[in-house]
Amino acid sequence: MERARERLWRWLDERIGLEDLARLAKKKEVPVHRHTVWYYFGGMTLFLFAIQVVTGILLLLYYRPSANEAFESIQFLMTEVEFGWLVRSIHAWSANLMVFSMFIHLFSTLLLRAYRAPREITWLSGSGLLGLTLAFGFTGYLLPWNELAFFATRVGTEIPGVLPLVGPFLRRLLRGGDDVTGATLTRFYGIHVAVLPALTTVVLAVHLFMVQKHGMSSPPGVEREGPKRSMPFFPNFLLRDLVGWLSALAVLAALAAYFPAELGKKADPFQPAPAGIKPEWYFMAMFQTLKLLPGHILGIEGELLGVLGFGVVGLLLIALPFLDTRAGERPSRFPAVFGITLLVYMVVLTFLGYTMSPTK
Repeated sequence: MERARERLWRWLDERIGLEDLARLAKKKEVPVHRHTVWYYFGGMTLFLFAIQVVTGILLLLYYRPSANEAFESIQFLMTEVEFGWLVRSIHAWSANLMVFSMFIHLFSTLLLRAYRAPREITWLSGSGLLGLTLAFGFTGYLLPWNELAFFATRVGTEIPGVLPLVGPFLRRLLRGGDDVTGATLTRFYGIHVAVLPALTTVVLAVHLFMVQKHGMSSPPGVEREGPKRSMPFFPNFLLRDLVGWLSALAVLAALAAYFPAELGKKADPFQPAPAGIKPEWYFMAMFQTLKLLPGHILGIEGELLGVLGFGVVGLLLIALPFLDTRAGERPSRFPAVFGITLLVYMVVLTFLGYTMSPTK
């Protein structure tokens, strides 16, 4: 048995260079300090993304992307296919946990200032992955073609339409027409299963390569304290990662089993929108902001100001490594103030979105 394993290792090593990969893994070190716990959320996000890929492929075996058949195909999957409901529930819950884990990864990276030189490209590729993840959530939400998804998508695709000059074009581009129809469903399906996975593969490869090249950064406060401890990535850190992934898998299985994803009623474009339509929780802060803005502010449409405000915040977030270049004993407080303000704002607006009366 031992000899067979050695022969297999040697055969693979001659073809793909296993020894080189092993040396690279053993060379990598992970800083150990009071903030080390935040390093685990990058790997956790990647693990949940892998679950999304596997369950998404299984769902594709039964899903039919047309307005006449999409809802029925999901209904068939959940009622007739063995464990079909469980696969769909795991796909839905892992999407939510992945976005949650990605937000933790984003804010921990921001507050620990891990975007500083030479890690600008790591930050930019991570920001790209956040945008792609939100696009996955937005396009995937419509695919069951149920009432809630239909009207939420109609509201969501209406938002870019308020932009001057390019707004109507963007709205038609997203919808594939003047309104949300079967063409929108087909378009979202194509983007969800082909365009976004292709882009994600490229950006994720860049992000992982940059993480390997530059390693994990230590916060400025830890660096100023002098020489730091570290642990080998393989096997010490990887084993800890595995414990976290198994715990996430247990939580995911429990959520999917006790709170399975619901399908609701089939979308009917000729029916009025039901009261209290809400987007997914990760879009709730933006949705609630637009809802609370007055119709006009200083003669400018309130919704337009809101959309422009989201754009400015997004640009500030992306450009952070180039705005925060001060090093030494007195680093800028802007990143911490910006990050905490943004986080508190998102939490408060999300809370209001779920607790305020839908008529207000």
